[in-house]
Amino acid sequence: MSGMANYLYVDNSNVWIEGMRVSAVAKGIAPDLWTAIDNRIVDYDWKIDFGKLHEFAGGDEIGRAVLYGSRPPANDSLWAIAKKQGFEVVVHDRSAGNKEKKIDTTIVRDITKDSYERMKPGVDEFTLVAGDSDYVPVVEDLVARGFKFDVAFWDHASHELKAACSKFISLNGYLEHLRLK
Repeated sequence: MSGMANYLYVDNSNVWIEGMRVSAVAKGIAPDLWTAIDNRIVDYDWKIDFGKLHEFAGGDEIGRAVLYGSRPPANDSLWAIAKKQGFEVVVHDRSAGNKEKKIDTTIVRDITKDSYERMKPGVDEFTLVAGDSDYVPVVEDLVARGFKFDVAFWDHASHELKAACSKFISLNGYLEHLRLK
């Protein structure tokens, strides 16, 4: 691979659930985002198109594209579709209380490993599709090491994360573009 490569890391549940909330507001199902969050109002019809996400967030030369999430039911085709669209898929079992576990820490681990084992500061870049502040320490460290680190997420991403990254890309304007049709 010559030149710059983009390394893409996607927290599936984070981008999908928050996308359903943004869509609920856009459709008028919820009056605003905070009402949607507080009252668990979502647009169940909104599904993400992994091919469009891969193309949108991955750029022209992709070094690695990884989608992270919880192990789905045996009949769920989500992960097979994501693999067909160019993603490496990493899944973890949910906790006994049916909570998603190990996703954020696995993403941080993989980003850190890739930064040392696969990437060159000042040449290669990161794109994270997630919005919570758990990622701030790794983003700050990698930016300080000379990496370009972009975050693509819905407008309500953590303010700290937006401030720490090289560039924030709002997905709100791409809600319909990223919708699986």
